[in-house]
Amino acid sequence: MRVSDGKVISILSGCETANRVLVIVCPQLGDFDSLEYAWWLQRDRQQLAAAGLAIRMVGIGDRSAGEKFCEFTKFPTEWLFIDREAKLHTQIGLYPGLSLKIPKFSAAQNAWVNLILMCAGIGSPGTLREVFRGYKGDRNAPQLINDGEVVRAKPLPPIDGAFFNVAGGSGFQRPFELATLRLRNMAEVIGNWQTYVPDPTYLTQRGGSFLFDRQGALLAEHRDRGILGFAANMSQPLSFLTDKI
Repeated sequence: MRVSDGKVISILSGCETANRVLVIVCPQLGDFDSLEYAWWLQRDRQQLAAAGLAIRMVGIGDRSAGEKFCEFTKFPTEWLFIDREAKLHTQIGLYPGLSLKIPKFSAAQNAWVNLILMCAGIGSPGTLREVFRGYKGDRNAPQLINDGEVVRAKPLPPIDGAFFNVAGGSGFQRPFELATLRLRNMAEVIGNWQTYVPDPTYLTQRGGSFLFDRQGALLAEHRDRGILGFAANMSQPLSFLTDKI
């Protein structure tokens, strides 16, 4: 289902004249990865469009979740599609996440247990390393928040981008910079949990990215193996597009 109009339509509709098509099959729309991926795409949207790249995203949720997601991230509603039961994820063999089953627990309860374990790095390789990178900074990553840009990430007070210069300078990802953006995402989702996650059964489901040329040939792909692992190079998540578009 396309979020913009509620139509059930091919996700490739409107991509016929694009030089390249990036199809992102993401987790729950309230997942860290989905929100952060959309932020990167929005950040580089003009450059990607100038290169003739069409973008389509399929997320787990319902239309209300999709509308809320696009309202927060500014991701275009006509680019976002909904898969309520992660059927596409299963069809193309994406990692469902940790799947331990505790007797007498419901599917949703088991999903919560598995999600908590994955957040601790169990069945989710690279997650803890990526969390720590958000706090310590990364000189191989670009600066994420501009001077004068105000970030509101409850429960913290509004933070001006210039604040992060104190932590080490500018021109690269400073300590706590990425962690602050992630805190903002988390506050948004927790404050609107029922909207973002109408069915918690699929909390652990991971996603993947697939880049196609105009003829439909697969040029590149990435299959997520854990939380905060939506790209092979998380310092530059869109770097895999550089030599392909």
